[in-house]
Amino acid sequence: MPELTEFWIFLCVGFAAQLIDGALGMGYGVISSVVLLASGVPPAHTSASVHAAKLFTTAASGASHLLHGNVNRRLFWLLAIAGCIGGVAGAFFLTQMPGKLIRPYVFGYLLIMGLLILWRCLRQGKERHVMPGAFVAPLGGVGGFLDAVGGGGWGPVVTSSLIGAGAQPRQVVGTVNAAEFVVTCAVVAAFVTTLLTGIWSEGKGLADHILPVAGLVLGGLPAAAVAGFLVKRAPRRPLTFAVALLVITLSSYELICASDIFAPENTAQETVSKPSLAEITK
Repeated sequence: MPELTEFWIFLCVGFAAQLIDGALGMGYGVISSVVLLASGVPPAHTSASVHAAKLFTTAASGASHLLHGNVNRRLFWLLAIAGCIGGVAGAFFLTQMPGKLIRPYVFGYLLIMGLLILWRCLRQGKERHVMPGAFVAPLGGVGGFLDAVGGGGWGPVVTSSLIGAGAQPRQVVGTVNAAEFVVTCAVVAAFVTTLLTGIWSEGKGLADHILPVAGLVLGGLPAAAVAGFLVKRAPRRPLTFAVALLVITLSSYELICASDIFAPENTAQETVSKPSLAEITK
């Protein structure tokens, strides 16, 4: 059964992505979004599906970090509130854009996220204590908006920026992961609202992606449960480098394929759609 094969593929993707996310504070959303988009899922459906899966994984991951003392409560609330505002705005923006039009731009954004992760891997700086300042709220808002639009990006934007400013990695990863649960709830609520009110006209096909979402959830939950432990033990640089290369490679490939949409010779004829992951696994 090709559907069952697709479920197991996404279960493995969810487990690996959440292991990386638990250790680095980034990776689950970006990796899951790249794989879903590459399998032919529209951008808005991808973001909604990934955030639905993240409801469960971020809850488990945030609880694990809280249990291990990795959360700065003051920074948590500042990021969570700003992230919710940005995330809701991003969700409404995404649902009003045609999927075929925005798809190349989403991959371009994910490519930038991959380069940002790679830059974070190669850059080393001294740690210092960073208290919530004027830049934290705008950072949370931008991170929430881009996370909703791209289906991932909260970690690469917020975690990398705070660690780049010199904050202690363990506290940043734990706090950003915990705040991500609140932001994810807001984004999912925004998607549901647009669906129920009819604002999102293309949202009815979400049920077609229930197996990939189930795979992402069931694969990610076991890894999320040990996130607090992973952030203390996992080798950060090799994992960061691997995530960056994966995202850059997949995004670059999809951008090359998507560029055919804008080719002059294709304006008067239909482009041939790529096979989905389910079709490939038949």
